[in-house]
Amino acid sequence: MALTTPSVTGSPTAERPFSALILDFVGVLTANAGPAHRTWCLAQGLDADAWRHTLGLDLEAGRLYTELEAGRLDQAEWNRQVAPILGLTEHENLMGRAWAGVRPAHDMVSLAHSARQAGLTVALLSNSFGLAPYDPYEALGVWDLFDVTVVSEREGIAKPDPAIYRLTLERLGMPGEACVFVDDHPRNLPPAEALGITTVLADGAPDTAARIASLLGIPASS
Repeated sequence: MALTTPSVTGSPTAERPFSALILDFVGVLTANAGPAHRTWCLAQGLDADAWRHTLGLDLEAGRLYTELEAGRLDQAEWNRQVAPILGLTEHENLMGRAWAGVRPAHDMVSLAHSARQAGLTVALLSNSFGLAPYDPYEALGVWDLFDVTVVSEREGIAKPDPAIYRLTLERLGMPGEACVFVDDHPRNLPPAEALGITTVLADGAPDTAARIASLLGIPASS
């Protein structure tokens, strides 16, 4: 876990120097999606890594995903255009079918509950991949974890654009120094750090939730 700890100002208490926990979704509140995607690909008769390679390496699929994240393309249209790139004839609810096997990260969900019970404000800051016909946040049952939600599709901007971090702080009504932000992509951390936010890289280590809880001064589970 990579941790950046700039000077904290306006601490609510000496024992708990932070007032808000800001969480990414994929790779933070979800278990590793890779195995579920590989299983799904094989069930479709594709190469096991077809989903990852298509979204990560195919230029047109990457462009379409960027448009999806920023809300310039809806998920249904993304499904329609990406299915043939993957080599599939059926595009209906492509995203939902590919994501059906992904499960929540129960330790991080528990951490979010614990943070709210301790009096912290919990926010979602997520680069979305569409909300209809498949709503991943609803499917994994995480909407109710948050006091504040900032979802890229709804805002028309996505991480690592600094504007989406400023918007998150505005909705929280707090300075960056009062917040901890957890994300699984290193590139998404520097814009938060520039605003004084303490950042944690969710790198898959089994003690990540416990270490964040220690940083926040709260129990790791509710």
